[in-house]
Amino acid sequence: MISRLQAAGAALLMLLFLGSMPASVTAQYSESNDAASLNQSSFAPIEFPNPDVFRASDGRPGTEYWQNEADYVIDVTLDPETNRVSGRETITYTNNSPHDLTHLWVHLEQNLFDPDSRGARLTPPDARFSGAFENGGYELSNIQVNRGSDSRDATYRVDGTRMRISLDEPLEANGGTLKLSMDFSFIQPKYGADRHGRLDVEKGTVYEFAQWYPRMAVYDDVNGWNTLPYLGQGEFYLEYGDFDVSITVPHDYVVTASGELQNAEDVLTSTQRDRLDEARSSDETVHIITESEAGSDATRPDGSGEMTWQYRAENVRDVAWAASDAFIWDAARAKTGDGDILAMSLYPREGIGTEGNPGWERSTEYVKHSIEHYSEKWESYPYPVAINVAGIVGGMEYPQIMFCSVDARGRGLFGVTDHEFGHTWFPMIVGSDERRHVWMDEGINSFLNVYSTIEFYDSDIQTQMQRLTRVFTASMKGIGGQQPSATHADHMRRNALGFLAYRKPATGLLLLREWIIGPDAFDAAFKTYIDRWAYKHPQPSDFFRTLENETGVDLDYFVRSWFYETDVLDFGVTDVTVQSNDETFVRVENSGELMMPMPVQVTFEDGTTEDHRIPAEAFVTGDVHTIAVDSTSPVTKVVIDAQQILPDIDHSNNTWTASDASSTSQSSGSDS
Repeated sequence: MISRLQAAGAALLMLLFLGSMPASVTAQYSESNDAASLNQSSFAPIEFPNPDVFRASDGRPGTEYWQNEADYVIDVTLDPETNRVSGRETITYTNNSPHDLTHLWVHLEQNLFDPDSRGARLTPPDARFSGAFENGGYELSNIQVNRGSDSRDATYRVDGTRMRISLDEPLEANGGTLKLSMDFSFIQPKYGADRHGRLDVEKGTVYEFAQWYPRMAVYDDVNGWNTLPYLGQGEFYLEYGDFDVSITVPHDYVVTASGELQNAEDVLTSTQRDRLDEARSSDETVHIITESEAGSDATRPDGSGEMTWQYRAENVRDVAWAASDAFIWDAARAKTGDGDILAMSLYPREGIGTEGNPGWERSTEYVKHSIEHYSEKWESYPYPVAINVAGIVGGMEYPQIMFCSVDARGRGLFGVTDHEFGHTWFPMIVGSDERRHVWMDEGINSFLNVYSTIEFYDSDIQTQMQRLTRVFTASMKGIGGQQPSATHADHMRRNALGFLAYRKPATGLLLLREWIIGPDAFDAAFKTYIDRWAYKHPQPSDFFRTLENETGVDLDYFVRSWFYETDVLDFGVTDVTVQSNDETFVRVENSGELMMPMPVQVTFEDGTTEDHRIPAEAFVTGDVHTIAVDSTSPVTKVVIDAQQILPDIDHSNNTWTASDASSTSQSSGSDS
């Protein structure tokens, strides 16, 4: 990327060059290029990392692209009396990289809730991503590295939310494997950084578990070991693998989790199994556990003590689970294009709404819509189940299971459900690095949500763009204009996170699709990106290179300003001049650093209109551009962005009228 300093140097050379020219020529050149240094910097090529054998120049994975794999077998027990989870896990780790690895890194994200953790010390106790408490964090023991029949106690060092494990012998490149096993336990936080926690309800407790097991850090071709600590605001970057999870709970608890239930005959009644079979072929919601049954003996098979629920999830980057003795449970089928899957919702009676303000009784309907919409528009939902759980968490996504607020109602419940299930595609399928590139997670997903919402509520894209650009312009005048969207998640100001990570990148992608590239070309390129990077680890350069190479549109000028800078757009009409009886010159300008095609609508005295689209490149060598309008009818009005879908920071100069011009002329004459 060419810096502002480089641009200033180019401007100095230009001044030296002009100094050797005749005065008349210098004046003419300067008048038509008064903003050349600024705009040429805006249009300079972005210097992304050089392509190599791992990442190709057109945005696809390179011929030697690789990524490592982590498979998990986890067996845990929940004790509701103490809110403690304890158990053991074994990770089979495969090193597909071209490097021998002398050590491993493991994430210990429960350690965020240790009051002495870095995240706890920098987060106010009443903030969204808080939750530290006395005795918070992991207790670890019996950590071992196993290779074949050789099992050794691990040499390790815990550093907050990370653990470094030294290897006696390097793990071989290109397919070397080992097993890492450990015992772990922790107390479930009451409120765990808005991602998990427990909620007391009338008939019991709803537990939601996330970031609950020690898990492998990603080793990749860009940063090596990705060891950024978990501080709360930044989310996750994870390897793909298969999970076998056994969860032991009291007999009266229901457990739901990422993946398919493996032992339904052991943990469900015959009535519940029959109802699930009915739901698999039903477009209408079917209750597996009704409101009257929730919290009663009717929900469980005969017996007492504890029961173990077994789940398996394949080719996923994470698992989460929920357990409660108060769940209502309903389900229906959702159609993905590649087959039917089971959409489900589990919630306490506190989640039920009213006729005028519906609640979780409509959740499965919302889940169905999201799965079917995104499957049809982008790529088929790849998992067998889609589960929505009501609890203390406001909204958080995991493979096949989402946590949303028990208090959400109506359009709010639809919105959070749709947003969290949209995350199935980003980052569950396309596995981006959320901690470094949060906009590739939240921003892309928020962009997808716009079209899903339009379809569900029978709205239109123009209305949505107008709404988002109003928010954009208001926010850019405040804290949103102080940091780029490409800022790391943990470095964003807390009150700007929603704008920088969600709304601004979503608006930028809307502009690319609807205004700069066009829907057909954009959609084809976007689907190519999903297909190329499904279950892989893309970087921003892979995304933008795919868009450019697939659409044939140079996007550097927009990508730089929108994602990597805090530039703003400021269009304006500067003058309208009659040149002859049938020709009028309209002079417009872009005085901001953000470049974009400019829509200009000209209205004539006879009531007809004429639309012009001025390419962004018209402003490469200066702020001002002139268009000629051919008409025998006088021009009465000129409007830039008549639909107001573009994020112009100041609309006050976007309209010119003949009456205003006449008034200004008369006023100027009287003053003289």
